[in-house]
Amino acid sequence: MALGGGFWLKMNKTLPGAYINFVSKRKAQFDSVDRGYCTMALDLDWGATEKIVRVEQNEFQTSSQAIFGYDYSHDKLKGLRDLFLNAKTLYLYRLNSEAVPATSTIGKAKYGGTRGNDITVTVQADIDEKEKFAVITYLTTDGVKKMVDRQTGLSTPAELVDNDFVVFDKTKTFTTSAGITFSGGTNGSQVTTQDYQKYIELIEPYYFNCLGYAGSDSTIQTLLQSFAKRCREDTGAKFQVVMYNKEKANYQGVISVLNKVLDSGAEPGSAVYWLTGAEASCEINASCTNKVYDGEYTIDTNYKQYELEQGIKNGMLMFHNVTDGASGNTTGDVRVLEDINTFTEFTKDQSKDFSLNQMIRVLDNIAYDFGRLFNKTYLGKENADAIGFAALWTDIVKICEEYQRIRAIKNFTDKDVAMPYEGDEKGSVVLNLEINPVVAMQKLYVTCTVA
Repeated sequence: MALGGGFWLKMNKTLPGAYINFVSKRKAQFDSVDRGYCTMALDLDWGATEKIVRVEQNEFQTSSQAIFGYDYSHDKLKGLRDLFLNAKTLYLYRLNSEAVPATSTIGKAKYGGTRGNDITVTVQADIDEKEKFAVITYLTTDGVKKMVDRQTGLSTPAELVDNDFVVFDKTKTFTTSAGITFSGGTNGSQVTTQDYQKYIELIEPYYFNCLGYAGSDSTIQTLLQSFAKRCREDTGAKFQVVMYNKEKANYQGVISVLNKVLDSGAEPGSAVYWLTGAEASCEINASCTNKVYDGEYTIDTNYKQYELEQGIKNGMLMFHNVTDGASGNTTGDVRVLEDINTFTEFTKDQSKDFSLNQMIRVLDNIAYDFGRLFNKTYLGKENADAIGFAALWTDIVKICEEYQRIRAIKNFTDKDVAMPYEGDEKGSVVLNLEINPVVAMQKLYVTCTVA
C-alpha cells in the first residue's frame, strides 16, 4: 500500500507519509500601465460606424486608405498625421452613423459615405485565360484613378472576394464593362450631440490617456467635460479631454488650447490633434512644456507678452514662437508655452500644482497602478489580515520606489506608506501614503554678483 502524500492545508492527514507544499517566495509586484492611447470621434467620408475602431500608429502609416478612405498623404488626413506624430494607439469612433453606401450593378461600397462615389469597377476578359474574367477595382482621388484591387481567373461572380472597398453582388452573371461607377453614397444627416452621446457610451470601457475634440460646439464641450469628470471621480477612469478654446473649465481633467490654426478650410481648433497625441504619449516623468510643434498646421502665435501671461492665468494651454538669433534661428519654432490644464481655482486641498499636467499624469498613473495591483492580486484572493496587509504594503512600496527610480516622484521612503488596516466593513482596506511628484524645470531665477 502506498504511503500518504500531496499538499496539505491542515495537519489532519490519516496515512503516514510526507505531505509537501511548494510555494513561491512572496515578491513585490510592479506592472505599470503604458501611455500613448487616445480617442477621437470624427466626421468622416469613409469607415466603419456604430463601433470603436482601434488604429495603431503603424496601421495608419500603411493602411490609412482602407481605414479612412484616403492615402496617408491626403489633405483630409492632416489632423490624423499630426495626432500620430506622438500617439501610439487611436480608438476611433465615426460619428456618421447614418452614412449611406454607394451602390452599383456589381455591388455596393463596403462602408457608407461620399468616398464610395469615387469607386469604379471594370469587368474584362482575363488576358491569360480568355474564357474567364478579370475584375479590377479603382479609386479616384483628386481626379487621379488608381487600382486598389485586381481579381483574375474568374468564371462566375460567385468566385469574387470582397475587398477593402466593395462588397460584390455574387448572384449575377458577368458582363464586360469598361467602368461600372458607384453612386448614391452620403455621409448621412448632420452630426449632433446625440452622436457624441453614443460615442461616450461606447468608449467608456476602454483605457486611454486623452480624448480629443477639435470642434467649437460649446454643448459638446460641456458634454465631454462632464463625461471626463464623471469617469475620473466616479468610475476611476483617469483621462484628460483636450479641447479648443474652452474658457473657465476650471478642471484638471480638461486641457484647453487657445491658439487657432490659420490653414484655409481647417477647423480653428485643429491644433487639438497634435496636442492630444503629445499629451497622451508624454511619459509620467516628462512634460510637454517647451515641446516643439512639429505638425503641418500653421498655428497662430501672434500674442503679446501680457496676453501669454493672462492666458496662463486663465488656465489656457498656449503655443508661442521662440527664436534663437545666436544660433541663426531667426524664424523661430512653435513651442508649448507651459503644459497646464484649466484648473485655476486653487484650494488648500488642491494647490496650483494640480494645474500642471505632468503632476496629473503621475497621480493618474499611480491611481491606475494601485487599482490594477489590487484587482489583479488582492481582490477576492488575499485575506484582510496582518499577512495580507503586509503583502499589500510591500507591493505599494515597490510601486512608489519604481516611480522614484524613473524620477516621477522624489524623496520617497517606505515610511511614507502607512501599514494598511481594515476599514469599517469586513474586507475593506484603508491605506494612507504620501508622495511628492516631480515636475520639469520651468523657470530659472539667477542672481549674479559681480565682484
